Amino acid sequence: MGSVTGEYSDHNNLLSPHENHSSFRNAGDCHHIDYRLLKRDYHHRVFVNRSLALEKIKCFGFDMDYTLAVYRSPEYEELAFQLMVNHLVSIGYPQGLLLYTYDPTFPTRGLVFDTLLGNLLKVDSNGNILVCAHGFSFLKGSEILEQYSNKFIQRDDIARFYILNTLFNLTETYLYACLVDFFINCSEYSRCQAGFKSGDLFMSFQNMFQDVRDTMDFVHDSGILKKKTLGNLEKYVLRDPRLPLLLSRMKEAGKVFLATNSDYPYTDAIMNFLFDLPPGLKPGTSHRSWHSYFDLIVVDTRKPFFFGEGTVIRQVDNESGKLRIGAYTGPLQHGVVYSGGSSDMICDLLGVKGKEILYIGDHIFGDILKSKKRQGWRTFLVVPELARELQVWTEKSALFDELHNLDIFLAELYKHLDSSSNERPDITSVRKRIKVVTHEMDMCYGKMGSLLRCGSRQTLFASQLIRYADLYAVSCINLLYYPFSYLFRAPPVLMPHESTVEQIPLDLCDMGVFLEKQQNHIQPTNGTHQGSCNSYELEESIEGEEK
Repeated sequence: MGSVTGEYSDHNNLLSPHENHSSFRNAGDCHHIDYRLLKRDYHHRVFVNRSLALEKIKCFGFDMDYTLAVYRSPEYEELAFQLMVNHLVSIGYPQGLLLYTYDPTFPTRGLVFDTLLGNLLKVDSNGNILVCAHGFSFLKGSEILEQYSNKFIQRDDIARFYILNTLFNLTETYLYACLVDFFINCSEYSRCQAGFKSGDLFMSFQNMFQDVRDTMDFVHDSGILKKKTLGNLEKYVLRDPRLPLLLSRMKEAGKVFLATNSDYPYTDAIMNFLFDLPPGLKPGTSHRSWHSYFDLIVVDTRKPFFFGEGTVIRQVDNESGKLRIGAYTGPLQHGVVYSGGSSDMICDLLGVKGKEILYIGDHIFGDILKSKKRQGWRTFLVVPELARELQVWTEKSALFDELHNLDIFLAELYKHLDSSSNERPDITSVRKRIKVVTHEMDMCYGKMGSLLRCGSRQTLFASQLIRYADLYAVSCINLLYYPFSYLFRAPPVLMPHESTVEQIPLDLCDMGVFLEKQQNHIQPTNGTHQGSCNSYELEESIEGEEK
C-alpha cells in the first residue's frame, strides 16, 4: 500500500518495517536511539490498550455520528444548546435563560451529574471526587467534604448519579450548569439543599435533570436538530476526502458494515455529503454511491439494545426511506438497507464472529463497552478531544516535569527516615505547589480540566477507555496510515514496583546481535524447528496476549 500524503512519506528516513535486525547495529550511535522517533506522527497515531493483529480482522464496523460523520465543534454544540434552551423556555422556564450562550471551554465528557444536589462531578474509576462544580462555581476541598463524606460517591447509585459520557452530552452538561447558575442569581428564588423555592413553587435538581433529559430527547427525536444540520451541512459537518479512500482499502482487506442509531433519510443525506467529493479531488473517476463502500448497512439500531436482544429487522425502501412491512428473514442482499436487528444478525449475515470484527465508534457505552462485553468484538474508540490532550501533553511538558520533580523532592525528604525517626519534614509548601501545578495543568485543557486526568490521577472516562477500547485515536482516519498486516502491540502496563525500580539499561547494539542469534537458532532443519520456541508457539503467545 502506498503512502497517503507527502507527510506520511516523511518517515522514510527512519527504520522501515521490512528492515532486518542488523539495522540496530547500523543505525549510528545505538546508545542514543530514541524509540519514540520510530513512531508515526502523533496526529496520525493509533494508540493501543490491547495488542491486535490487524491481519486477523475480517470485518470492519462503523458507527456514523461522530465517527464517520464528524460534527464541527463548537458550531454543532452551539446549535444544539440553542434549540434546547428554546424548548425549555417554551415549556415554561424563565426567558432569562435565552441570555446564555454556549461556552466550549467549560464542559468535558465523562462528568457525573448529581441529581440530588445539582453538582457536576469529575470522578475517578472508584468514585473519588476530583472536581466539583455547582453552576459555574467550583467547590473547595472543605466544601466538597460537607456534601460528600470522604469526597466519594457510590457510582452504582444510578438513580442519583447520571454519567454524561457522549459527545452529544456536552451541550446537556453545559445546560445543567446554566440552569443552576440562573436560579442561584435569580432574586425570585431562594436556595435549599435539593433545589430552589419561589413561594409555593419548588424546583428540585431532580426535576431540572428530568426536564433537560426530556428536552434532549425532544431535540433529537423531533427531528429539529437534524433539520437544522441538513440545512447547512458545510457549517456543521466536517468532510474529509480521505474517508472514501480508507473505506475502499478496508473493503479490499475484508468486509465493512455500518450500524447507526440514525434513521435512513438522515443517514442517506449525511453519507451522500461525506462521499460526494467536490470535482477535481479524484480526476478521471466516476461518481460512486456511498452504499457501495459497505457490505451491510443497518439503521435504527437502537444501541446499546442492538448488542443484546435487539429489535425486529426490516428492510428499508431506499427511494422513500420508509420501512417495508414484516420482519426480514432472508439472506444478505447487497445494496439493501436494513432497519433494527441485532449484533448477532451482523455476524450471521456477514459470516464473521467475535474477535474477527473490529468495531469503530465514539460512544464508550453504546458502541465500545457493550460490543466488547456482550459480543467479544475488538474495539476502536474515536476520541476527538485527544487532539487537545496531545497538544497540551507535548507543549506543556514543563508542568508535567515539575509535578514529577515535586514527587522526587518528597521522596528525598523521607529517604533517610524510618520508623524510628521522630523528625517530621515540613511538606506544606510542597503540597501547596503540587495543587498549584495540578490546577495550572487542568486549566490548559479547559475549565473542567482534562478528559483523561486530574494531575497524576486518571478520570472515570480514562479508566473506561483503557478497560474497553482495544485501540483509540483522534479519528478513524488514522487507520489509513497503517498496513492491514500491522500488529498493534500494547505497551507493557507497569505496576508501581516495576515503574519505580530501575532496571539494567538495554544496549540496542547487543539487542541486534541477540535477535540475529535467535533467528539462526530456530532455523528449520529436516522439516522441524529447533530451539525453545517455534513459530506456532510464538503465534500462540501473541494470540494469548490479544485475549
